[in-house]
Parts: sequence; structure tokens; C-alpha cells
Amino acid sequence: MPSIQPTQRPSLTALAACLLLAALALLAPARPCPAQSREIPGVSRPIVIGGDRDYPPYEFLDKNGQPAGYNVDLSRAIAEVMGLTVEFRLGAWAEMRAALARGEVDILEGMSYSEERLQEVEFTPPHTTVVHSVFARKDLPPVSSLEDLRGRNIVMHRGGIMHDTLAGMGFTDELHFSDTPADALRMVASGHCDYAVTAMLPGLYIIRENKLDNLYVAANSVATVRYGYAVKKGNTALKERFSEGLAIIDKTGKYEQIRQKWLGVLEARPVQWEAVLYYVGAVVAPLVLLLGATVLWSHSLRRKVAERTRSLTNALDQLGRNQQQLVQADKMAALGILVSGVAHEINNPNGLILLNIPILRKVQADTARILDEHLARHGEFRLGGIPYERMRRELPAMLEEMFDGAQRIKRIVNDLKDFARSDEARAREPVDVNQAAGKAARLLDRAIRQATDRFSLDLGQGLPPVLGNAQRIEQVVVNLLLNACQALPDRTRAVTLATRYNRDSDCVELTVRDEGVGIAPEHMPHLTDPFFTTKRAQGGTGLGLSVSAGIVKDMGGVLEFQSSPGHGTAATLSLPAAQQASQPGPAPGVPEEQLP
Repeated sequence: MPSIQPTQRPSLTALAACLLLAALALLAPARPCPAQSREIPGVSRPIVIGGDRDYPPYEFLDKNGQPAGYNVDLSRAIAEVMGLTVEFRLGAWAEMRAALARGEVDILEGMSYSEERLQEVEFTPPHTTVVHSVFARKDLPPVSSLEDLRGRNIVMHRGGIMHDTLAGMGFTDELHFSDTPADALRMVASGHCDYAVTAMLPGLYIIRENKLDNLYVAANSVATVRYGYAVKKGNTALKERFSEGLAIIDKTGKYEQIRQKWLGVLEARPVQWEAVLYYVGAVVAPLVLLLGATVLWSHSLRRKVAERTRSLTNALDQLGRNQQQLVQADKMAALGILVSGVAHEINNPNGLILLNIPILRKVQADTARILDEHLARHGEFRLGGIPYERMRRELPAMLEEMFDGAQRIKRIVNDLKDFARSDEARAREPVDVNQAAGKAARLLDRAIRQATDRFSLDLGQGLPPVLGNAQRIEQVVVNLLLNACQALPDRTRAVTLATRYNRDSDCVELTVRDEGVGIAPEHMPHLTDPFFTTKRAQGGTGLGLSVSAGIVKDMGGVLEFQSSPGHGTAATLSLPAAQQASQPGPAPGVPEEQLP
């Protein structure tokens, strides 16, 4: 995250010039132009984004020859939020890889991850997981793996991840190449090759759009790879800008909108005019209000500029906006670890599980009668090495357990999305601190298990609720737990998360204690200062504790630290109990009608 530089005091001349430019901008006719503002330091030209010209629905040239698709919309959204000027260049995939190596293209918007490719490029966190399948004519048999393709004529687009994979497996004479996945599928449909290996969604999309009705999926999933942006090795600054932009559009919900638009379904849907009018109104109305407010503000400023000159030096309104930016920046830093590293990796394969299990249930029900007749005629036989009579009883339960497991995975991903949801309203309501602490610990389960073998959760009983915002409390606990895990020198050191009710202060206290390296005494007074960090070399921004302290103060609470260098640190969050907590009534989280 780039540092926020302090602003200089504006002069009257500079202020008048800014107002004149703003007025001219309002009066000037609108004209389409690419998203542009500041650029990456040292770059005075548009960023050239390369991609495949025929890889729908990810990236392709539409009927008008314009870049379109999921990757293109992602790149435009990132350019908009990061203030970047971009230029798209789509061509044959092998040509684009070569153009990146020569420096003619700055970044590829969709490249599959592999250890071998790390020798040439650097990857952002993946924005998609791509499933690759085998396609064949309907007169050819299905296959179960890539190994089954040996001795067959196989076609794929040159330079793709499947090209690298099959070449690495020793395939040579069997391989044939095309410039695009569409050409590969046409070669199979026309009988020039037996099988095509390509990504599932592009394959289905091309078959539908080109009416290649004699093709089918011969193997559903032969490889699953991470898919994201790639830059030439050493171009770390550009990679980090796109990584940051990807995290921002994920946080704001724009990523999910783009994913649903291009990858959610393949079937065309009728236009829902009510929804269109609703969203148009939702966009136009705020713009009209903003324009009206801008005109009124300008008129008022012209009348009061003399009396308000001194107040321009008062930076309270800037501090308010910066505080909100710090909150969002810190949440994005946490979400970069949680959401990008977990949710994107899980959604696609788990969706396939949830889609396929109901089909397997129907298959099992349809085949049970046939297998029962076979048992009656021929006696006992085995399925998968297990007697049929036992398998007939256990198979439905096995399918049900698999479906329940996939549903649990979906609920975990939903917890991540709940954490990332915007809380701009800052509405206060009674919050169960134990629930917030438990949810934060669940979200960080993987990070905690990687950092320590000795994590304990000690939640006090009968705690009164506090008035605040559950998501913001979770955010503070996530920050404290991450700091604790990062302070541990090895996995044998412990981290403890505990809650209690302090009757003397009428506060609910949450303490995160670690056995880490501790904090030097000279650093203790600066822990909550914005941009103060002892981990800048490791990518620390110095925003986490500053934002957390602001959140706690806004809820009327206190965040305190105690540390002994070499022995560990304890961070204690104290929030005043809600007033109604002292009145007789049901225990937190228990409906009144269930109490004795």
C-alpha cells in the first residue's frame, strides 16, 4: 500500500485555479475515454495488457473486434479503482507470451500458474480457478485421465498450460497445435484429431456458440490450475498494483458482479427490465444528487471564501476521509490473505461437487433396481471390493456425507464473505463478543495452525453484550491475532485468545496473548501511530493497530498493550457493557421462551 503524503496548505491562487478547472470540467461535454489518472511511478505511457484473442468467456475479440470477456472487465475495473491508463492487446496466446518476454506487453491478464513459469514471470494472487477437460467427438470413447490419451491424436492451443503439462509428461508425436482453443475444437469436430484438451468453460462456450453438436466432454476434470495476472520477472511494482486493485474490487463486490456476468451461467437469460430500471435508478439518482450538491457547494463557496480562508487549514474533514481509507485499506490487507488465498481456490471445485452429487444420487437410485435384479439372478457380487448388499445400504449415506461436507465448505466461504462486507452505516447494536471472537478465530484457522501448535480459546461464560458493530470488532480481533502469529519465532510458542467480564469497570475484556519476541520499550508509545511499523521490510504498512485503535475508540472502548521483550505481548480490548445488560433478562444468545 503506498504511503499517504501530508498535504500542503493551499494558497488562494491555487484554490481559485482548482475551482476554475472544476467549473470547466462540469461544463465540458462528456466524451468516452479509458480510465486514467495517476500512473505507476516511472511509467509515462499506458500499461499494455495482453491476452488471448479467442479464449471465451475469459478474453476474446467480440464481433466488432473489441476486447471483451471476464478478464477484460476485471482489468478495466482494476484500472478504474487504481487510476491507471491501460491499453488492451489481444492475439494468439503463444505470441502474447513472447511479447511479454520481449517487453512489448506489460502484463498478461490471464495466465495459469505453474512452478516452471515462475522462472519467467511473477503472478498476482489468482482471481480464478480454471478446470481443464478433454473434449472428443461422440463416436469416440470417454477417458479418465491424461494418461489415457497416449497413442491418440491430441490437439491444444500452442503455449497453453496443457501444452506445458503434456510436454512435461513425455507426449511428443501425439501432440498437434492450434492458435486458439476454438481452432482445436474445430479440428476434432472435423475429424483431423481425436481429442482436444482445453479449459472447460471456454470449451463449452465455443461448442455452444459455434454449434459443434458432434462434440462432448470426454473427461470432466483432468487438471485444475490457478489463473491470474502475470508480469515479466522483476516487474514487482506493476504486479503489486494489480494485486492491490484485485483486492479492492473483491472487497467492493465488483469482482463478484463480473464473475456472475461471465462465469455464473452459460445459458442466455431474458432481460429483466424491472431489474434494469432498478439498477439504472440506483446509479443515476446518486449522480444527480452529487451533481446538485456540487453546484450548491460551489455557489456557497464563492460567497463565503473570504470568511472561510482560515478554516481551510483545518484538516478535520480530510482526517475523516483518511480514517475511512485506513479502515478499508486494513480490511483489504487482511482480506488479501483470507479471501484471495481461500475463497477463490474453493468456490469453483466445491461448486462442481455440489452440482454433481445430486446427479450421482439419481444415478444410484436408477441403478439400484437393475443391480437388485442381478443379485436375485446371479447371487452375491462386489462393487468396489465391497459386497453389494452392504454397498446398497451404505452408498446413499456416503453420498449424503459428501454433500454435507461440501455444504460445510460453502458455509466457511460465506463466513469470509460476511467478514468482507462493507459496514459504512456503522449502525450500533448489541454484539456478543464471544461470537465475534470465535468467528475471527475460524477465519484465521489456517494462519493460526501454520504459526503455532499451541493455540487456545478461553471464552468467558455469561458475558453481557456490548454496543457496537460485529464486523468491526471481528476486524480488530483478526488484526490482533495476525500480529500475535507473526510475532512467534517458532511453532512451539503459544497464542491465547480469552474473554471475561470485569465487574469493577463494567466492561467486557478480550485479550490476545502471545509468547513471541515482544516489543521494544521505545516502540510501545508508537504502536497505534499511523504508518508506524517494525515490519516494513516484510511488507507491513503500519495501518493495522492504528485502524484498530480508531475502531475501539469509536465504540467507547480502550485498546492497551503490555509486553516483555523476548517473552511475549498481551493486547487487551475493553468495551463497555450495554446498559440493558445489567437489567434482569435472558442470557445472551438464548431466546426468552427457551429459559426455564
